[in-house]
Amino acid sequence: MDDDLKILLTKAASKKKENKAFLKRMARQPYKTMDSFFSEASRDFFDQKSCLSCANCCKTTSPIFRDVDIDRISSFLKVKPGELVSKYLHLDSDGHYVLNASPCFFLQDDNTCSIYSHRPQACREYPHTERKNMYQIMDLTYQNTLVCPAVANIVEKLKKVV
Repeated sequence: MDDDLKILLTKAASKKKENKAFLKRMARQPYKTMDSFFSEASRDFFDQKSCLSCANCCKTTSPIFRDVDIDRISSFLKVKPGELVSKYLHLDSDGHYVLNASPCFFLQDDNTCSIYSHRPQACREYPHTERKNMYQIMDLTYQNTLVCPAVANIVEKLKKVV
């Protein structure tokens, strides 16, 4: 991971309480321009940085694998869905299929994904900064400040304008 991305994550970790309180306040009010702010700030960040320079999400967390994701991936890998589940996944305490271990089994040495065009929907949407009604996912956004430098950066920018 690039040093500047590490710095963003380190700052976010040192501001855990501040960020959690800020995002909790944001969740209580539908900030009408928050969606466009997140979307624009996300595009600005990713115009300068590539996920491939980090891949921290793939190295440290697991997406939720829905049945449709499991079917699509197993078809691509030419294995039965049950085989994919037994080899790579388990049910978490919420009843969702998640990876058995981190980093992701499909993450390659160059930070690319071996199943990229078939990846789970949760991976496709990550880091969840291009959504409508962002105020509804402030808990998830807080968690993502600790994993994704882009989200940490966006939250810092948001704190300056609100």
